[in-house]
Amino acid sequence: MSLSAPAESPALPPLPPQRLAVVGHVEWVSFVVVESLPSAGQIQHALEMLEQPAGGGAVVAAQFTRLTNQPVAFFTALGRDALGERAAAELRAMGLELHVAWREAPTRRAITFVEASGERTITVIGERLAPAASDPLPWAELAACDGVFVTAADAAALRLARRARLLAATPRVRLPVLQAAGVELDALIGSARDPGERYRAGDLCPAPHLYVATEAEQGGFTVPGGRFSAIERSHPPVDAYGAGDSFAAGFTAALAAGWDRSGALALACRCGAAALDARGAYASQWSAAFTGAPPDRGRRSDPAAPRG
Repeated sequence: MSLSAPAESPALPPLPPQRLAVVGHVEWVSFVVVESLPSAGQIQHALEMLEQPAGGGAVVAAQFTRLTNQPVAFFTALGRDALGERAAAELRAMGLELHVAWREAPTRRAITFVEASGERTITVIGERLAPAASDPLPWAELAACDGVFVTAADAAALRLARRARLLAATPRVRLPVLQAAGVELDALIGSARDPGERYRAGDLCPAPHLYVATEAEQGGFTVPGGRFSAIERSHPPVDAYGAGDSFAAGFTAALAAGWDRSGALALACRCGAAALDARGAYASQWSAAFTGAPPDRGRRSDPAAPRG
């Protein structure tokens, strides 16, 4: 997702204190930096390697924490194995309030090849583990939340999440699950270019109040609302992993704070752009310290509000 902006972009006000939560998945990700994807039969040396717990749920939760400087509850499922234990420890070290449904299945892994262009190609290994309403987790806490974002759950857990003041989700929850839940989403946020995240009018009943579709360097569109522009970058991305999830987190946090569509897109674009500037899922995520005035990070132009 290539989002960035003109140098004279307006500052954003700080987000008010709010309680945010995520219901979603974790993957243990190996980031392998290569000049280009290997061709069939080729032997290639990695330029760099990084391993960390990531996946859409973890990335959104971490971005929420950086935006609000408030505790963020993360409801997830992990395999009861060495990787699951390590992932839980590292996510807690990031400041997340982790609520884990432990599974006998292995923790899902992913290998992400990051090319010199910054584009990433992901191969997942194993089944995605999702929390369910039947898991003994503190689901009642969601009713006190200002906003909840869902990346993986069963239909009953979605109905529990709907008790929050605002509920947003990605189509990667899977449309049949969203339809079975029968809840109205305040926002459905996904990539128009990813077949696993596509949504068409009529796919859900009730329809989401707002649908947001990103289109990388082309910006994207909302329904209702129309197109918004991508932020013009002054340099190529370092690593595109997590940019879409960081965008979704910024948009959701802004909506939960009562911001309008334009303001929510402005913050979302900043979050998406920032995520492109370092290796891995978290190193360059946008912070609450940056919302008052765009920072000079020396690597990108400051993001501007998208056009409506």
